[in-house]
Amino acid sequence: MGTKLREEWSVAPLAKDTLADRDPDSLEHAPGDRAATEAAMAELQAPLLDLQRRLWAEGRRSLLVVLQGIDTSGKDGTISRVFRGLNPLGMQVVSFREPSREELAHDFLWRVHPHSPAVGEISIFNRSHYEDVLTVRVHGSVPPEIWRSRYAHINEFESLMHDSGTTIVKVFLHISKSEQRKRLDQRLADPEKAWKVAQSDFADRELWQDYIGAFDEMFEKTSSDIAPWYVVPADHKWYRNWAVSNLLLETLEEMDPQAARGPQL
Repeated sequence: MGTKLREEWSVAPLAKDTLADRDPDSLEHAPGDRAATEAAMAELQAPLLDLQRRLWAEGRRSLLVVLQGIDTSGKDGTISRVFRGLNPLGMQVVSFREPSREELAHDFLWRVHPHSPAVGEISIFNRSHYEDVLTVRVHGSVPPEIWRSRYAHINEFESLMHDSGTTIVKVFLHISKSEQRKRLDQRLADPEKAWKVAQSDFADRELWQDYIGAFDEMFEKTSSDIAPWYVVPADHKWYRNWAVSNLLLETLEEMDPQAARGPQL
């Protein structure tokens, strides 16, 4: 099943695929309805934990998972659901928000590189270096000649990580504009979640097509054999979580870490 998902949702290098060609509401390859899919996902936790332990014990390679998506696509939810069964001692979650004054005084990758995973570790980027070809483009905060040059820098940065033993999986959580509106309304109606909604969320909705264009070019310029993009349908949270879990499992299985030496987590 994992192989089918990787083939189904992967973006081929240099492909001019568009998000308009992909259905964010898709449930293709799910093992059944919501209950069946959630049960199938639960069964993935033990093999994922075993592979994480083997990766740590091997002590030679690492895994980087990049999560991108428009507001309310579920990056936080994916992290809390998919990675909840892993040992926190062998992983880190890094959120990249608006850069600080110090960060802006350096090159755009300066704040990212220190958070790349060490050998044996799994790192999850909640947003990432890709904000510097997305948000800055849509909002016009840097000129086109600057953000366009960053595609090559990103590819070189990811090539460096790959050559240093890091496997990179980049996941785009694809939701529809109608689903985003539904989630914003649900948050506003819930006192415990209303704090998550900012006025900028609604302002960015007016720029929806600009973001879609930026995502499409991001895929074309930066999906590669060593650092592929996967576009996961995310209108259904339970399906999203199952799909990302399968992508993670198959990637670790392909890495096949050997726990011959080193301490266990």
